[in-house]
Amino acid sequence: MKLPLAFRLAAATLLMLGASLASRAAEVQVAVAANFFAPMKAIAAEFEKASGHKAMLSSGATGKFYAQIRSGAPFDVFLAADEETPDRLDKENATVAGSRFTYATGKLVLWSARPDVVDAKGEVLRSAKFAHIALAAPKLAPYGAAAVETLTRLGLLAQLEPRFVQGESIGQAFSFVYTGNAELGFVALSQVWENGKLKSGSAWIVPAQLHSPIRQDAVLLARGKDNAAAAALIAYLKSDAAKAVIRSFGYDT
Repeated sequence: MKLPLAFRLAAATLLMLGASLASRAAEVQVAVAANFFAPMKAIAAEFEKASGHKAMLSSGATGKFYAQIRSGAPFDVFLAADEETPDRLDKENATVAGSRFTYATGKLVLWSARPDVVDAKGEVLRSAKFAHIALAAPKLAPYGAAAVETLTRLGLLAQLEPRFVQGESIGQAFSFVYTGNAELGFVALSQVWENGKLKSGSAWIVPAQLHSPIRQDAVLLARGKDNAAAAALIAYLKSDAAKAVIRSFGYDT
């Protein structure tokens, strides 16, 4: 049975449109600081719906990503946990000039997976009620550096340092607390916070004056200069839709 001409023309048009969209769609390789992995997964899904491009995410410590990028790792976009590392890459001509911007300001939190451990003022830090406290390695992860700065300002660093359990990234620090290998630990608020409330356990949001601001910068890397998906992702991260997701995880934008 021969199909009507109008139907055949419509089908051909749809095939051509699909091929055109497929040819314009591209992938972008994204290095994401561990603290931002959960919100970035949500943003990546919406980005793909809106643009047709696919964001391939890798999560880890900011310091480790820096070393990988300088060694030629195939990343197009870098979402760091600080502003210093992207600035350093800028100065080393490893980025697209003028692409760097602050996508979020993070918050440090002292968290326990148990509901009865961390009090609302963080006084548990002065107690002997725990044997281990987790944090990210301060030389690799900005949230780890913020934790050490907080303890220093509280006059507790020397007292608590023997109880440290250090993770390579804030993701590992969270894992230590979540699995019970540490009774409590310093993690990113975004890891335990969603839609305006604590997901589980007990927590003390560390006052901002106890550590330097955790401004998190994104940058288009030199490898992504001619990648349409990379440029589109950078633009999407500045959109109201992306900012709404970022704020829902406890960040400031």
